[in-house]
Amino acid sequence: MMPLSLKYYFSFFLAASLFGSVLSQDLWHLRQLTHASQNHELDHNQNFSPDDEWIAYDTRPHPSGIGQNGRIEKVHVASGRTRLVYQAPDSSAHGPGVGAVSYHPFEDKVVFIHGLMPSSEERAYAAHRRLGMIVDASSHSENHWMDSRDLTAPFTPGALRGGTHRHQWSGDGNWIGFTYNDALMVKLEAKTGGTHDLRTIGVAKRAAPEIKVDVDLKGRNVQGTWFSVLLVEVVAAPKPGSDEISRAYSDWWVGRKGYQKKDGSWQLSRAFLGDLVAGDGRKFTEVFIVDIPEEIHVQGQYGPLQGSLDKMPMPPKGARWRRLTYTENRKYPGVAAVPRHWASSSMDGKFISYLARDERGIVQIYLVPALGGEPVQVSFHDSPVQSMVSWHPHIPEFAYVCGNTIYANRIDSRGNPGTPKSISETFSDAPFALAYSRSGNSLAFNRKIMDFIQVFVAKWP
Repeated sequence: MMPLSLKYYFSFFLAASLFGSVLSQDLWHLRQLTHASQNHELDHNQNFSPDDEWIAYDTRPHPSGIGQNGRIEKVHVASGRTRLVYQAPDSSAHGPGVGAVSYHPFEDKVVFIHGLMPSSEERAYAAHRRLGMIVDASSHSENHWMDSRDLTAPFTPGALRGGTHRHQWSGDGNWIGFTYNDALMVKLEAKTGGTHDLRTIGVAKRAAPEIKVDVDLKGRNVQGTWFSVLLVEVVAAPKPGSDEISRAYSDWWVGRKGYQKKDGSWQLSRAFLGDLVAGDGRKFTEVFIVDIPEEIHVQGQYGPLQGSLDKMPMPPKGARWRRLTYTENRKYPGVAAVPRHWASSSMDGKFISYLARDERGIVQIYLVPALGGEPVQVSFHDSPVQSMVSWHPHIPEFAYVCGNTIYANRIDSRGNPGTPKSISETFSDAPFALAYSRSGNSLAFNRKIMDFIQVFVAKWP
């Protein structure tokens, strides 16, 4: 059998050599992989296994129904057979709830959202009652919590208090990015009537100082295995006209190993969307990037990593976020709210992609350099783009949905686009949750067929 690293090198060489001909082919070969009378949600994740043989998904009953879902499954790309990856114990309408699964880049492991155990009406699945669960996708027997949860003062550096979700592996598998809500801030908001439950983003690191949490009998505290911190400070009432952020979300890894700085070094980072307040009081959204320090266990200038009873956990020393887009003076300011999407990145880390309305008011794709600079519009359709941007893992190609059709396009070194090519038929409804395979030879996506969400795959001709 070809070693995985050699296989990827061969795939990269093949992709690069065929790059020009890929986009000259109009339609890729499409197949429906799943057919069961249940949902098969990809949820915009890293769904392909490292060898591209399997695609992982969850079976939530409806798009917002992770709390009612108890299963993580995978489908074999060649045969269409399905296997159970994880079954949540004592699953009920209250939880614990599992979903939004992502594959490790080169190990047979997955990470996904998992609610608290045991669940009950009082401890039902919620944004502030969920963590990351890491499971061996081959044996099903080995599983452990990614993050620790500590709601008991004094709090523990490296543990959080709630609410991690949308887990995503870094290119080297040593980090996991996530979005976050804090259980203690939810409680404080209910008590005071003030705004405290603010969404932000964070990361967990595999190789970091060991942490020890006092696990209580009520199951509120959880012992995890990775060191977790938040990356961005958020405030309830941003100063109008400032870069203060009230909500950080829709985050994504920048490149396979970050972006290359002007001195030639590489900087690990996450791109995200941040909500601001304009000088006239209008709320709008811009694209940001945050640099991640290697030593995330060192306290920074904003306060304790673990937070306090009335304050969120704070970012580590060296976590620096900066605004990339400045759209407040455009005819249609801000990042598009519809469709819901994530900031995503080309695999070389040069460009961050996002959606915004053009001068006609039509939602299009834009790129902004990770180092900063003017955004470039890279789609020019007469109808709105319907999906986030999914990037090829090896070459500067991206895929998206417009007019119920899947398109692919490429960019040059300056971010200038080529001519988009439709690679699918025009469907009766919009396909969604596009995910490139590890080799880049295939795209997985979801479509609703009759009453259920199914997995499809499009393959190079």
